[in-house]
Amino acid sequence: MTAHGRLRWLAPDELDTDARAVYDRIAGSRGPSMGEAGRLHGPFNAMLYNPPIGNALQELGAAIRYRGSLPARAREVAILELAALRRSPFEWYAHARAGKAAGLSDDEIAAVRDGAPAATLDAGETHVRELVRALVRERDLDDAAYAAASARLGAPQLIELIALVGYYDLLALSLRVFRTPLPAGVPPPFEEA
Repeated sequence: MTAHGRLRWLAPDELDTDARAVYDRIAGSRGPSMGEAGRLHGPFNAMLYNPPIGNALQELGAAIRYRGSLPARAREVAILELAALRRSPFEWYAHARAGKAAGLSDDEIAAVRDGAPAATLDAGETHVRELVRALVRERDLDDAAYAAASARLGAPQLIELIALVGYYDLLALSLRVFRTPLPAGVPPPFEEA
């Protein structure tokens, strides 16, 4: 295995026009996903290999992260919960930082990583964790969970949460298949299974 995983990291100067357009959209909106020589870290490098799909994926991700209506803390709790359930080191690394920026404490982040209760999360954030667990594990919400989610979130935020789970689950799968590494010097957040 190489330092970049199964897909060679693409440098900006070797991209064709379509891939460069995807690169520019990602680099312009996500900042910290940049590595040495302007290479994209995490799931974004894979998006450059198939620009039509990569562009659609990056646009969905940008909509979820930057144009959604879920509160920032709840959104990051959901992403971290999914990253922990899927044991996705890069997703965890990126969103532990984003969670802190959204106001999550180290203890709250550690509780999500460990699958433990986090008493300082508000009722809505705790409910989001429960919904993400059901969506990941069951791939569904039973009638009671659906009714509770509809009452608390409403249809627009429930649709957003389902899209978020699907998108970040797809990223976790991509990161795993391509063996995308953490940046150099970053310790893995999970024990090897």
